Amino acid sequence: MRRRSLLLAALPAGLVTLAGCGDDSSGSGSEEASPSASAPSAAPPPKIVDGPLPAITAGKEFGEKPTVAKGSGEPSKNLAVRTVIAGNGRTVAEGDFVQAHYLGQIWDSAKVFDNSYDRKTPLLIQLSQGSVIDGWRYALAGKKAGSRVETAVPPTWGYGKDGNSQAGIKGTDTLVFVIDVQETFNSKSSVKGEKVPQDDAALPTVGTNTDGKEPSVKVPKGDPPKKLVSAYVLEGDGAAVKKDQTVLVQMVGVVWKGGEKFESTYARKSLNQFALPQMEQVLKGVAQGLTGKKVGSRVLLVVPPDLGYGDTPPGGDVIKKDSTLVFSVDILAAM
Repeated sequence: MRRRSLLLAALPAGLVTLAGCGDDSSGSGSEEASPSASAPSAAPPPKIVDGPLPAITAGKEFGEKPTVAKGSGEPSKNLAVRTVIAGNGRTVAEGDFVQAHYLGQIWDSAKVFDNSYDRKTPLLIQLSQGSVIDGWRYALAGKKAGSRVETAVPPTWGYGKDGNSQAGIKGTDTLVFVIDVQETFNSKSSVKGEKVPQDDAALPTVGTNTDGKEPSVKVPKGDPPKKLVSAYVLEGDGAAVKKDQTVLVQMVGVVWKGGEKFESTYARKSLNQFALPQMEQVLKGVAQGLTGKKVGSRVLLVVPPDLGYGDTPPGGDVIKKDSTLVFSVDILAAM
């Protein structure tokens, strides 16, 4: 069984009608520990300086597992940040979700306490207070996707005076990270897949815009299908989503009867991140319908009552007993 990355200590709540699905217990594994934040930090913003920072002695290309020298002398009491490789992708901002490979080690000993390269699975984490240590928040803000960033994080903006006993990190340890920022996502993100014909008049049609605005979802007249429908609207070229992964999505949901909307990440300006095993316990049709679909795709889901809420709908007036649900889901990332 893969161990859960401590970076995933605080995931967003997810769908308002899917309370409890925001946390993840199987979407990522960790060797020891990683820069999670168990609670929001009260520390003021750090002063950011250029160094000192240890040399990267091997694995110097973007995406390669780096080897980092032991820290020399005393580390800075401030947050040291250096852009090793400058990318040209989208700029990272507070509140964004970042997909990145990383390695973390202790300044004094050069002990590597965690790295994602060996797992061959990049991290997917939101840069927000309480989700990740402040050192990451401040070091990555303003950087571009495609960048390699090295940072030395003092305890104040790391694990604090308590350290992290699981990783052998003391409350006095400065931590060194090398972070390869692969991609960043925000509330205006859309997939860019190829259009797939929507020629079944008995099924809903979904807009194909890729400008970050909410796509239209038009439900036809007539009875809904009795079985789950999972169909590409825009087909991406990413890896197929596995049933044990965590996904990051834009989505809109309407009920078949009347087409009334009950969910929209676009309107909330907040992406949804959820683990498919947990989603399976709440809305089987969503978990099953996304499994096997490619990252970078927009998917139409029609979820019959037996794979939805059935005769126990959530509170509110939109979703009734035995409602068929319709979703447009942009699969932005998976891990």
